[in-house]
Amino acid sequence: MAKALEGIRVLDLTQWLQGPVCAQYLADFGADVIHIERPVTGDGARGVRSIKALPVGDWNQYFLVINRNKKSLAIDLKKEAGQELLYKLAEKADVFLSNFQMDILKAWGLTYEKLKEVNPRLIYATNTGYGHALEINRPSYDINVQALTGIMARQGEPGEPPIYLGMGSGDTYGGIMSALGIMLGLYQRRRTGVGQFIDASLYGAQLFMGAPTLQPFLASKNAIYSTQQSRADARNPLWNRYRARDKWLFLCQENTDDNWRKLCQSFRRDDLANDPRFASAERRRENNSQLVAMLDGIVNEHSAQEWMDTWTPLGIVASPIQNLKDAAEDTQAWANDYFLKIHCDEVDREVEIRGLPVTLSKTPGNVETLGPELGQDTELVLLDTLGCSWEAISELKAKGAIP
Repeated sequence: MAKALEGIRVLDLTQWLQGPVCAQYLADFGADVIHIERPVTGDGARGVRSIKALPVGDWNQYFLVINRNKKSLAIDLKKEAGQELLYKLAEKADVFLSNFQMDILKAWGLTYEKLKEVNPRLIYATNTGYGHALEINRPSYDINVQALTGIMARQGEPGEPPIYLGMGSGDTYGGIMSALGIMLGLYQRRRTGVGQFIDASLYGAQLFMGAPTLQPFLASKNAIYSTQQSRADARNPLWNRYRARDKWLFLCQENTDDNWRKLCQSFRRDDLANDPRFASAERRRENNSQLVAMLDGIVNEHSAQEWMDTWTPLGIVASPIQNLKDAAEDTQAWANDYFLKIHCDEVDREVEIRGLPVTLSKTPGNVETLGPELGQDTELVLLDTLGCSWEAISELKAKGAIP
């Protein structure tokens, strides 16, 4: 079955996470993605066997999953012959993607101005830390950019340290934003025949990720949207976290009289339904701390599943707060291909990986291969894409352009 992006060629000069995961989204749906790496050491993610000195498995899941469905081409871009080789590839590419700093790209002769001369139809996409509007030359990691956006300061209990969302959420979200920008650029090129410069930054992606509270703050300047809020003092006690006997639950109900009546019915507590302290939405807001404390005691009397069995037929919206072990065992996630299994050559067995976040009925994506070995496709790309002869390939090796 054909894939949505078949016929699109991407030069993926990225490393680590945000850039490679952008190209991974494109590769999953059929783009011919050529991951360009430095000889000998390659993408820095190839060396990731642990996170904070903790082993994360007996196979390099960090690199292999992010760079699935890609080819690997090793080029020394410090050599003039290597740069000339990339120009030839750019002539035949639709997208050039990089998350290297602009001064490095300039030193390699890979600026937007240069590559659009080589190929005016090229979509030139960068993944930066802070965008290009101002000259900001400082490191950008998911965690320190997240610290700038207000997201961390909003998490956690008042007086406690801010909380990092973790899991590279900004990087992966930035990758999605970059893939969206590339698709918009390709769509516009169909109209004009001309490419353009695109940037998706960690900063911009994470500000957008915080939109549900960021926009209310911009509109009101109210500190409740920008500072830590206590669970025990929730403005709406019906929209809050509660500890069941075995795990936490998130109750997600609008503060209406009908929802309060349903909850009291589920508790079998007529006294609560008739309690004047909670008789209206306004009274429940005024006495929120008392109501939260009371609900703490009630919810803790039964297991999370018992509450879900009780609440679901009543139309009460809630969810157990799962951990990653729970999520990895969720049949719904597996049925939607949000998790997949694939053979890993490194350990010669089937492994579990995160799957496809988007479902297409007629041109679905899939995962055919995990990340390639360093430079494994170098000669194949030169032969098939550029039509190089073996003599030309030998000459490139002699010049040090390729290993």
